[in-house]
Amino acid sequence: MNTGSIRLFVESALEAGTEMPVSAGQAHYLGHVMRRRVGDPVVLFNGRDGEWLAEISQIKRDRAMVRVGERLREQSKPRPLTLAFAPLKRDATDLVVEKATELGATVIQPILTERSNTHRVNLERFRAIAIEAAEQCEGLDLPELREPVTLTRFLGDWPKDVPLAACWERTATAPIGGRASGLIVGPEGGFTDAELELMKRAPFVIPVSLGSRILRAETAAIAGLALLQSF
Repeated sequence: MNTGSIRLFVESALEAGTEMPVSAGQAHYLGHVMRRRVGDPVVLFNGRDGEWLAEISQIKRDRAMVRVGERLREQSKPRPLTLAFAPLKRDATDLVVEKATELGATVIQPILTERSNTHRVNLERFRAIAIEAAEQCEGLDLPELREPVTLTRFLGDWPKDVPLAACWERTATAPIGGRASGLIVGPEGGFTDAELELMKRAPFVIPVSLGSRILRAETAAIAGLALLQSF
């Protein structure tokens, strides 16, 4: 699809002929940053109703209305893919959320480990990053963004019949394959021996390798998701 139009995520239901406001931030972006005018096209999606072509019907300062036209793409059901990762420093965590959205993660789950850089996350910030990433990469879905849980809690809640790939450094493991529906990545410094032992006791955890090089945690998350999506 190439309409030459700006893509915007909206919360409202999308239906042909509907006229709706966009947010003040989106109106400012359309009018002041992109210099759009009445009649110019925009593309809308909400994660439920597919992707729609619309046009600007009103625009003034921080207010704008759009009128929904034809549907461009039906909503598809994405492959379930969970990224569980230990929160890192702010810029690195932001990068993981952005790239996980681009790579089709359906769930982003922060996990708390013994070597985690931080135990606090800002889900509102995560959502803003995910929305921008989906707008830019022509995605139709936003990942589910979850509150942090401990590694023990995460493993305890994981479905026992669903393979979960776990990135282990300096361990003789198999290359990552396509069976897993989730990826777990530890913090800078890796998992502790006790955490590795905890995962070894979980029959659904598959130790995987991302190659011979030692990767930063954010790089491992991005590389692992890209490899899983290639199968």
